[in-house]
Amino acid sequence: MFTIGDFARHGRVSVRMLRHYDAIGLLRPAHVDPATGYRHYSAAQLSRLNRVIALKELGFTLQQVRDIVDEKVGTEELRGMLRLRRAELEATVEAVAARLVQVEARLRSIESEGHMPTDDVVIKRVPAVRVAELTATAASFDPQDISPVITPLYEELFRRLDAAGITPTGPGVAYYEDAPEGGGAISVHASVQVSAPPRDGDDLRILDLPPIDHAATIVHRGPMDAVVPTAQALAHWIDGNGYRSTGYPREITLECPENRAEWVTELQTPVVQV
Repeated sequence: MFTIGDFARHGRVSVRMLRHYDAIGLLRPAHVDPATGYRHYSAAQLSRLNRVIALKELGFTLQQVRDIVDEKVGTEELRGMLRLRRAELEATVEAVAARLVQVEARLRSIESEGHMPTDDVVIKRVPAVRVAELTATAASFDPQDISPVITPLYEELFRRLDAAGITPTGPGVAYYEDAPEGGGAISVHASVQVSAPPRDGDDLRILDLPPIDHAATIVHRGPMDAVVPTAQALAHWIDGNGYRSTGYPREITLECPENRAEWVTELQTPVVQV
């Protein structure tokens, strides 16, 4: 038998935690001295403690943990709970990874202030283009809000085009507008060039995007999650060369291989001279 202190050391937990587990019936002492009230635990109870800690670390509530270790949860139900938790953890990992990409992009912007090359910025006229599109709303223009919206939009867009027998005739064109509801929300338009007749159906919209008389353009190489340094280099050029932007940039996907690090995208920001 171990005292509660010894058992806590062997189990790598706190005495306070063991007392709490005792209070809620999750891990009772093997023996309680009736005279002193001292708790004593057996080595065999380390197995239950390990299961409790493992399940708790997976994010289960203590009530769920108790039901599992007391075998009140069937095998199939437990399997389902574990699969759900795995999916939640994977989503969390993906979200953290995306946030790290954003942090890295901001750091690169800070480090390159005043040094980002802008020789590749070109002012040009962008002709009208016919596109098929799907639209959804993002919480903001932050890449971490845009990416989770636009990626599934494009997947669904190409699925619907295939079902409609429409073949894209040019690159993807992503463009943005302030959403009607305001509050910083953004209407995200995921589109691709087509030659089909205009339509405004519930499943797919085909329209002509108007020309941009004067667009300040720059080419971004890499994933759009890391577009911030390029976009801000373009902003510095616009401000430093007597122009003012009049809207959100269009994003023209020039190359989109499986490796996102090899993506090539042209940013086209509408501008006027000031």
